[in-house]
Amino acid sequence: MIVERVRSIDPEGHESARDVRLGDGDERVDGRGLVALPGLVDLHAHLREPGFEESETVATGARAALRGGFTAVCAMANTVPAIDAPGLVAELVARGHAARGARVLPVAAITRGRKGKELADLVELARAGAVAFSDDGDPVEDAHVFRMALEYGRSAGRPILEHPQDRSLSRRGVMHEGRVSADLGLAGIPAAAEEAAVARDLAVARLAGARLHLQHVSTAGALELVRAAKRDGLAVTCEVTPHHLSMTDAWVAGSRAFVWEDESSTGVPYDSTTKVNPPLRTEADVRALWSGLVDGTIDAIATDHAPHASIRKEVEYAEAAFGISGLDTALAVLLMAVQAGMGDIGSVVRALASGPARVLGIAPYADDAVLVDPTAEWIVGADALASKGKNTPLLGRRLRGRVVAAVVGGEVRYRDDGALKGRRRGHAEAIARG
Repeated sequence: MIVERVRSIDPEGHESARDVRLGDGDERVDGRGLVALPGLVDLHAHLREPGFEESETVATGARAALRGGFTAVCAMANTVPAIDAPGLVAELVARGHAARGARVLPVAAITRGRKGKELADLVELARAGAVAFSDDGDPVEDAHVFRMALEYGRSAGRPILEHPQDRSLSRRGVMHEGRVSADLGLAGIPAAAEEAAVARDLAVARLAGARLHLQHVSTAGALELVRAAKRDGLAVTCEVTPHHLSMTDAWVAGSRAFVWEDESSTGVPYDSTTKVNPPLRTEADVRALWSGLVDGTIDAIATDHAPHASIRKEVEYAEAAFGISGLDTALAVLLMAVQAGMGDIGSVVRALASGPARVLGIAPYADDAVLVDPTAEWIVGADALASKGKNTPLLGRRLRGRVVAAVVGGEVRYRDDGALKGRRRGHAEAIARG
């Protein structure tokens, strides 16, 4: 498929207008109004297999990733059993190939069973195909074990992706600690729980002389710590999620207005789809994160896609599982934020393409691409989501921006023929035009 005269953005966020080939074949498509993007890389997603197949599988997650514009997705290790052995990594690689969706990149556990006590064999896990190591969902609380993990990660040539949370401070909290949590009578997670953990992680990384990647940074204070560490030359990178770039803790109280919108949309309070770890923070935090994205302090945008079966979410707020299902909706939310002036498209694409690749120490996938209609509107409904996880506070919201085709390794693996209808040009017409 050849997309003619399309607005094209490369992995570093540079724009041009040109014809773009997607996959094989001579079919020609009028690209005016569409945007061709590089294949996006999601550094952080939970595909739930093995152990929680009722919530997601490698196959359903890989297909949802494509629908969301991600041609590569890093699968977290907090499965049952945890991905802490070379054979489990190999099995995940095989299931990813069989799914024929987005590329599935295994992230192996840092510690055996993700218990934080004993290092897994990081070198062997890397040889089996692990692209990084993380106990995500749990921080590595033992500072000595964390130091050894950083050192072995350096030896294996793989980054350590750390979940920064001081659980002695977060304790039984279920949302951001502040005015809204006090009004709702819900136990809060203070910003200090993240900031204290980030400070420790940076200190240990400096001691180990190793590179560190911090997952789902959510507070202005944590971001400032990263900014200062980068100024000092520390090899640290960090990511932010689309929901932390768009929603605030007011969503727990029933707001459904993105941070760039007036309060025009409401839901119900105590909706467990808003329960996520780290929690949705304040408007000041959201705006600080956008500033960090634009100035390059934030290296990547990652979904932290966390699908759950309804039985784990349709309970009282305090008892519900943490997590938002985000693969299907991430790109649309980010495009709407750009259209609202929160940031520029170049910074967003860079954080979704070349930024994640640099964190992993790989080159962007030159043969991957996605084609997007940034003006296409759609309503988020359970049937509209390719993921098994329907646990998103965006249900019922009208979003703008949809992927109409996705190419992996030169092969078109997803296309929306309805969206492309009327844009096709006949082969004979193309020849006649020269």
